[in-house]
Amino acid sequence: MKLIVITLREANAFVKLHHRHHPPTRGCWFCQGAEVDGKLVAVAICARPKSKSFNWREVAEVTRVASDGYRNACSFLYGACRRIWQARGGLKTITYTLASEPGSSLRAAGFEEKARVKGRSWSCPSRPRTDGPPSQRQEKIRWEAA
Repeated sequence: MKLIVITLREANAFVKLHHRHHPPTRGCWFCQGAEVDGKLVAVAICARPKSKSFNWREVAEVTRVASDGYRNACSFLYGACRRIWQARGGLKTITYTLASEPGSSLRAAGFEEKARVKGRSWSCPSRPRTDGPPSQRQEKIRWEAA
């Protein structure tokens, strides 16, 4: 497996085809791909943390990882994102999974389960918004790697 640099457009096209429950994302700091014999088998998108409680100068969030099923591709990319962020001076990399997902790729990449986060709608009376995918409102697990 080979690590390659890809654009957000390329990553989002792959996410649209292969991600189980999330649509493509709007922005990023960087995207990485995993390639085998010239074929893109997985992508990862890293961005500013969604939660305002994290200092974006220290923490990066892996917002999407999608794979066509190639063995170990997700853990390969989670580890790569963590190392890239650390090389840029970052202190911590985080990501979230649904509570129903096992997190095997994250454990393999050195991430630890840190918190359970209640799912909720982003819409409120003072700031009405259209709800995203149903997975947005499910309980999640926050994973961290320092």
